[in-house]
Amino acid sequence: MEAKTKVRYAVVGIGNIAQVAVLPAFAHAKDNSELVAIVSSDPEKRGELSERYRLSLAGGYEDLEAILERGDIQAVYIATPNTLHKNLALRAAARGVHVLCEKPMATSVADCEEITEACDKANVKLMCAYRLHFEEANLSAMEIVQSGQIGEARVFDSVFSHVVRPGDIRTRPELGGGACFDLGIYCINAARNLFRAEPTLVYATAQMRNGVDDTTSAVLQFPGGRIAQFTVSNSVAGVSSYRVAGTEGDLRVEPAYEYADKLEHHLTVDGKTTNRTFGKRDQFAPELEYFSSCILENRAPEPDGEEAIDDVRVIEAILESAGSGKPIPLTPRQRRRRPSARLESKKPAVGKQETVNAPSPSLK
Repeated sequence: MEAKTKVRYAVVGIGNIAQVAVLPAFAHAKDNSELVAIVSSDPEKRGELSERYRLSLAGGYEDLEAILERGDIQAVYIATPNTLHKNLALRAAARGVHVLCEKPMATSVADCEEITEACDKANVKLMCAYRLHFEEANLSAMEIVQSGQIGEARVFDSVFSHVVRPGDIRTRPELGGGACFDLGIYCINAARNLFRAEPTLVYATAQMRNGVDDTTSAVLQFPGGRIAQFTVSNSVAGVSSYRVAGTEGDLRVEPAYEYADKLEHHLTVDGKTTNRTFGKRDQFAPELEYFSSCILENRAPEPDGEEAIDDVRVIEAILESAGSGKPIPLTPRQRRRRPSARLESKKPAVGKQETVNAPSPSLK
């Protein structure tokens, strides 16, 4: 039997991020990844997008198992609201289908662990969609910090914000909304991987709105006296920035977390600043291509279930601290794997996409 050279995917959840980034990314990952089916509760989305991408297989969430079987699907990309991730991941794993899931993988550590254990038991690959683990600007920042160019890195400081459209899923607690799950996870992941360490104490405050954290500020204590602090907000004009300050200089990345814009480094050492621009790129095709290669070559993905758990446990502590007004200690732990330059992949930028019943989450 001839070995398969392409992984067949179903994209589950066809909201804004799927339409503007995930679906078009398959054109840049076509060497080993093939879009076969879409799953959505919206028949208008299914109809128009099936025609656009020339797909013959689409259905609602209740049809997932039938679609996986009929399409000989090998992997799902889950891009639904956060609270739906677990159910869909477990259903896919039960069918022997590999799982690539948007972050956060779930809204609790317990649910993340359940997904991870189910995938392990079913012997399927599990990867969390950390697109910046494949992005040159982010990986280069890690190299700069680890190289000692700014001396001993001591402080991480970040702001990530946007003004969210009323009624968006990010404002709804039953769908896992809130600034921490939407934006804070980027700051946490950046700090953890820039410092190459896990936080040991969390202290936070949050402004709540309609049952979710609207604006949250957190301080994370890391081993060796290092500190990470960040503010995320769903009601503040757009900012996307982080800075790592060391004993001999600092690196500011701004924009830092975007997927549809250029990213920039501003490195200052001995009073001299060097600027570097990283052009617009498709950050989703590298995820697909890498995950497919892991499946085809039977390799464990780097941004795995453990990576997802490590971020969500910090978010849980942040929200607990914000609610109680007390610092929350975290059990010391070691992450076995970290993103590195070997994961970098350059793909051309995706052009503007017309969406179907999926407006941008941010007010422009």
